[in-house]
Amino acid sequence: MSAVLNGLYINGVWRAGHDVLDVINPATEATLAQVNLGDASAVSEAVGAASAAFPDWSKSTGRDRAALLRKIAEGVSAQREHLMHLQSSNNGKPLFEAGIDVDDVIATFEYYAGVADEMDASRDRPVALPTEDFSARVRREPCGVVGLIVPWNFPMVTTAWKLAPALAAGCCVVLKPSEVTPLAELELARIIASVGLPAGVFNLVCGTGLAVGAPMAADPRIAKISFTGSNAVGVQVMQRAAETVKGVSLELGGKSSLLVLADADLDLAVELACGGGFFNAGQMCSATSRVLVADELADEFLTRLQARAESIRVADPFAEDVEMGALVNRAQYQRVQGHIERGVQAGAKLLCGGGRPVDLPHGYFIRPTVFTEVPLDSALWNEEIFGPVLCVRSFTSEAEAVALANDSEFGLVASVLSSNLEAAERVANALQVGLVWINAPQVIFPQTAWGGYKQSSIGRELGPWGLQAFQEIKHVIRAV
Repeated sequence: MSAVLNGLYINGVWRAGHDVLDVINPATEATLAQVNLGDASAVSEAVGAASAAFPDWSKSTGRDRAALLRKIAEGVSAQREHLMHLQSSNNGKPLFEAGIDVDDVIATFEYYAGVADEMDASRDRPVALPTEDFSARVRREPCGVVGLIVPWNFPMVTTAWKLAPALAAGCCVVLKPSEVTPLAELELARIIASVGLPAGVFNLVCGTGLAVGAPMAADPRIAKISFTGSNAVGVQVMQRAAETVKGVSLELGGKSSLLVLADADLDLAVELACGGGFFNAGQMCSATSRVLVADELADEFLTRLQARAESIRVADPFAEDVEMGALVNRAQYQRVQGHIERGVQAGAKLLCGGGRPVDLPHGYFIRPTVFTEVPLDSALWNEEIFGPVLCVRSFTSEAEAVALANDSEFGLVASVLSSNLEAAERVANALQVGLVWINAPQVIFPQTAWGGYKQSSIGRELGPWGLQAFQEIKHVIRAV
């Protein structure tokens, strides 16, 4: 019998919930554990605890908050191997990818500890006025109790991106992890619970979107909701939040492009195309699933891409030399397979992949998949697939490449490859996205912003913008 884990941490106490949910290993389809889930009443209690803790916590010094954030980073570092194994077991990603995730968590808490250290000296700033009869200052204050709703594709990472700046700002938190991948999140919560935060500052409620996420978004005591997930659910979160006119940050979908200009290094282009499409089994909002290649390189690029995609070892996350693991659950596996089947029916040419590896009869595995000749009006070209599927198309000019990349309801990221840095920078400036990589893999630093244009985002995470997402601005003007 698998263990039953408490899925509620409210006002400094771990508690059992009402319903119990099986947590599945996507590589084996075996049950890893069971987790008690919360409901609307648990959300209400958690928000109440956070509201009671906020007056004192909001007045704490940045230096004190920085010390606690560093303790969290140290605790995660001490548990690095354990967290990696939980991540891989529950999410299906290879162990080396889980290591990247844990290192990202550590770096994010360390970064915002440094930001918090500087807050005491910078909270109030003078404002120049056109008259000497008045003086003014601008003050940044924590916005209040915040609700954080995070997805299953990067457990702990998206939590850190939201939680670290929220705590640094002086907010109290109610966190809803994904019920699909709660194991590493629960262990992270235990680390957070051990560092000495006052009771009620950090609260966690596991549960479904309907039972937990919806009442969080609607609770009038929550000042801000920060959500990462699908556009469809993001719309629902925004609608519920609108009922009490609370702040909303949304990190949503993408249908991003990798542009291979005529003078690009083909070997690098192939590696970055595979990394952008197959890392985390393509379950990334930043997946560069549209690959645009200059006409003169297209044939050779496709030959090399097919060979590389077919060489990728798809296996259990703990297998030796594994490069790609399983999709997160059966529902996601079936969804991606449906996209592949409909792509073929729409007239796209399946270059490679498209099915389960023959040596993996169990688990939610799909071979790296590449399509060509994809109709521009097809779902395969326009919709976020969230699986290991690339669509390749050639272009004749830089202007055409930019137009194809920008022709999307999304605008999260893009990658540009060229040995001509002037051309690469010009293309980067023309792309309607929030982040562009030039001749580089999808490296993300806590110092730089994360978020996009159009339907990909409202607001930004990471960097100083991530902190500002959890702050209000107050001006004080007085007569001299």
